[in-house]
Amino acid sequence: MAALASMGEQGGWPLTMFLTPDAKPFWGGTYFPREARYGRPGFIQVLSAVDAAWRGKRASILQSAGELAQHVGKRLGGSSPRSAISTDTARTLASGIYDMLDRDLGGLRGAPKFPNAPFMQTLWLSWLRSGNEQHRDAMTESMAHMLAGGIYDHVGGGLARYSTDAQWLVPHFEKMLYDNAQLIRQANWAYAATGNELFRIRIEDTVDWLLREMQLPDGTFASSLDADSEGEEGLFYTWTGQHIADALGDDSSIFFKYFTISKPDAWEGDPIIHQNAAQSAQAIEDRALVSGLTKRLLTKREQRIRPARDDKALTDWNGLAIVALAEAGRSLGRSDWVAVAAGAFGAILASATAEGRLPHSSLGEKRLYPALSSDYAAMVNAAISLFEATRDARYLEHGARFVNMLDNWHADADRTGHYLTASDSADVPMRIRGDIDEAIPSATSQIIEAVVRLANITGDIELQRRAWTIAEHAAGRIQSQQYGQAGIVNACILAIEPSKLIVVEDPERPALVSVANRNPDPRRVDIFLALGEDTARAKLPGDILPDTKKAGAYLCTGLICLPVISDPSKLEDALRRR
Repeated sequence: MAALASMGEQGGWPLTMFLTPDAKPFWGGTYFPREARYGRPGFIQVLSAVDAAWRGKRASILQSAGELAQHVGKRLGGSSPRSAISTDTARTLASGIYDMLDRDLGGLRGAPKFPNAPFMQTLWLSWLRSGNEQHRDAMTESMAHMLAGGIYDHVGGGLARYSTDAQWLVPHFEKMLYDNAQLIRQANWAYAATGNELFRIRIEDTVDWLLREMQLPDGTFASSLDADSEGEEGLFYTWTGQHIADALGDDSSIFFKYFTISKPDAWEGDPIIHQNAAQSAQAIEDRALVSGLTKRLLTKREQRIRPARDDKALTDWNGLAIVALAEAGRSLGRSDWVAVAAGAFGAILASATAEGRLPHSSLGEKRLYPALSSDYAAMVNAAISLFEATRDARYLEHGARFVNMLDNWHADADRTGHYLTASDSADVPMRIRGDIDEAIPSATSQIIEAVVRLANITGDIELQRRAWTIAEHAAGRIQSQQYGQAGIVNACILAIEPSKLIVVEDPERPALVSVANRNPDPRRVDIFLALGEDTARAKLPGDILPDTKKAGAYLCTGLICLPVISDPSKLEDALRRR
């Protein structure tokens, strides 16, 4: 895709690219119809033209391909001088994203509409950092619009990959693990900040969907569900009025008090369930009644032919899901979700080689080694979230080993950053950095977040320096492409403003811990200690240790700590203060 863009062509899917025998791109495009139409040549014409060029101009093509490969390699895998990381960059990016938003419908203006978790996190961090309520409301309102639309599965829970229109109405019905993991995490932030029950309900229903339809026998999660069944996109998820009447009988009229079904002109399938703002608000008020209706529809839907499931468990996507379940489990008091997250983590650990190297993916008993840098980074973040949720210090030991794996197999020669693929990967034509966000934050951004958080929670000064070096060099590489690399900007903010909370109290009466749990903040790491517990793993800035003889909360940002807090209401105020 980078090669296509370097040729001056518009990128997109599907991607058609012609390569030399040694895997260097030399010409390509996106969609080519079978026969010439839409002003584009037919694919058979394209094949004939490429064949003729290869036979007649091979030397020229090989030279151009070599030059193009060098250009792409430098762009995606090159180094750059370090650059200062500052809140000004994040402020400018957040303002630019805010200006791109659809004020009426949420999300970015126009169609198609994607959830775009990295952009939403930029706005959220802007609010946390500066108190900009416009940015907070833009994120929460975008999420509320999305979660009322047809892109959300109102019968079975879970988010589809994107909406084909500007109204969040007609989805591409494929469901991805990474979208739903990020939805759970960001909805948890939104619920904590606003108290809007919509977010809590969608978290609960989405987790139910994950456990019902995506959990694999070993406890990990499958990658995705197809959009199609019986050869038709969305057939499994759509409903006619008669379908609903057959399932609900006389109660179908009640259903339409809370939901609407629509069939836009451009949509060829059956109608799609969605809600307007008033219906969404009313459904929250009448939660028990609405849940009973949707459960009956779900039972009926289970009789349909299901879309196929991609059963491979990708390590990085599972890491995102583990973080989401652990954090939401803490906030909403669902220890069962934390246990599910721990089970998935344990299953991925069990898939490691004898040397401790993780696979990139697993499918039944098959493993694909070696892991990508994003896999290790996601698992470091998962380990930290599980430590916060369980207090089990073994998770931090696992996180430290994963960072060592990153450095051993993915670090560049100068140790200023990492490549996406391992140094012994034999199946890639070039090693790239992984700086660019896709539907999830880039590998580099996840690495920065992981190293920053592990350094912060352990108090490891050398690791803190390492995190700062990685962040500065990543910042140097993104000067001209911040919108495509918002994840790196977001992660750099965590490096600039690391926050740490240590709580000491009786675990049987967790008043202060409860306050921390219901106030999640992606910038903060939490350590919970019992009265009298060893404090070796709970260092405050300057290697100061908290007093574990009496209950109290120690809240620090960077090197500055507030006086110890013993009143839960005052801790609530401190955590909510911008």
